[in-house]
Amino acid sequence: MASALARRARGSAAVLWGAARGFASVGSDIVSVAPGVSLQKARSWDEGVATKFSTTPLKDIFYGKKVVIFGLPGAYTGVCSQAHVPSYKNNIDKLKAKGIDSVICVAVNDPYVLNGWAEKLQAKDAIEFYGDFDGSFHKSLDLEIDLSAALLGCRSHRWSAFIDNGKIKSFNVEEVPSDFKVSSAEVILDQI
Repeated sequence: MASALARRARGSAAVLWGAARGFASVGSDIVSVAPGVSLQKARSWDEGVATKFSTTPLKDIFYGKKVVIFGLPGAYTGVCSQAHVPSYKNNIDKLKAKGIDSVICVAVNDPYVLNGWAEKLQAKDAIEFYGDFDGSFHKSLDLEIDLSAALLGCRSHRWSAFIDNGKIKSFNVEEVPSDFKVSSAEVILDQI
């Protein structure tokens, strides 16, 4: 269980994740932790057809860039729609002022659902949305959680990270997916 593996960082609201697991943790190279994994950029079906359903390798997302990434249980869900995405959308200028090249939202959803959701939230101009349709990215990071009780199936914990040239500089994971205490833009801004 996430709460059993997570430990609170002294003097910080952030939960450091991974130190006891051997998976992704602060100092890890995110591409090495998830070898061979690619994500699917949010897009319409027609855009998918036009790009032959292309995927984006993690190295293209993270190497040579400063990236803030956050993961969430799923598109169109409560906290995700009402708080998590808006916290990043509303702080995009502050993140860019700190030298962040891209802000990315990733969820265990297909890229078409994420595209529609991003458009509904009017967040596509500020945030890049990527689908992890089979959960392989989240499995590699040990962030998979079974949310079948909420009729969602296997999804992602709620989390955020600051990645600099592929290296994880900070990594925050909520104790339960309904929490929104350590994965907000406000928390990550203090960690950059």
